[in-house]
Amino acid sequence: MPNVLKFPFAKLKRLGQGLPLSEKQWLHLDLLKTLVQRDLQARYQGSMLGNFWTVANQLLQLLIFTYVFSVVLQVKLSLKGLPTNDLTYGLWLFAGLIPWNAVSAGLSQATTSVINQPNLVKKVVFPLGVLPLVPIFATFVESSVGLMILLVALVFTTQTLHTTLLLLPIVWIPQLLLTIGLGYLVAGLTVFLRDVAQTVGVILSLWFYATPVIYPASVIPENLQVWVFRLNPLTAIIESYRDLLLIGTFAHRHDLLLSYVIAFVIFIVGWHIYRRLRPAFADVL
Repeated sequence: MPNVLKFPFAKLKRLGQGLPLSEKQWLHLDLLKTLVQRDLQARYQGSMLGNFWTVANQLLQLLIFTYVFSVVLQVKLSLKGLPTNDLTYGLWLFAGLIPWNAVSAGLSQATTSVINQPNLVKKVVFPLGVLPLVPIFATFVESSVGLMILLVALVFTTQTLHTTLLLLPIVWIPQLLLTIGLGYLVAGLTVFLRDVAQTVGVILSLWFYATPVIYPASVIPENLQVWVFRLNPLTAIIESYRDLLLIGTFAHRHDLLLSYVIAFVIFIVGWHIYRRLRPAFADVL
């Protein structure tokens, strides 16, 4: 079975040897690494294309949106350093879909991450805090495939890559904090309220259109733009992806700083609620 999702977990561990983590915390990280790898391998197990379906799904989504907005609706974008054609909109759109897909898919799968593993929940020694993290990091790794596709397309189109792409880890931090915080919140609540899973799907649909993923933030009325950036942390995250990858600037760094604050607060709240609910998981499941 083809497998294109190779992630350097061992290298990351060597780089993090200097972190002030206890032996127990390192064991939890090793467990998380193992579960994420198993999740990635199991997603397309038995299929002929294997993990290449990840590439196919992202490319199909890109082609559909590009056709609808560039060909049918005749949407045109002019970005510095990129040619003004249908492909430009496709690259711009794909740059926004990468973080959105990572957040939405990770959150959707984290919602049922606890109720889908009753056997693990009932094990006294199993660290339940790991369960919602598995789908979140698995989808984050999958999003790296889309990032590689985008970089190849940029090289083919513009024959250049901006050095600002090295700043992407700065954007990944609030993205992961936001997803993990919300993931902990909905995973804990779903154990007691099974309607949460359906509710998350509806909220994600509304959130998608409330976020400038398929349309530029510039088309939002000026009196509303500031609130879109302040109340929706994903806006600054997606705009920063596009700045760093497509244009070679970091124009939304102040908005991203606010996203850091919001994401950190959501992470603390989500983890606190999950930890308070965790002792009752085994009784309910």
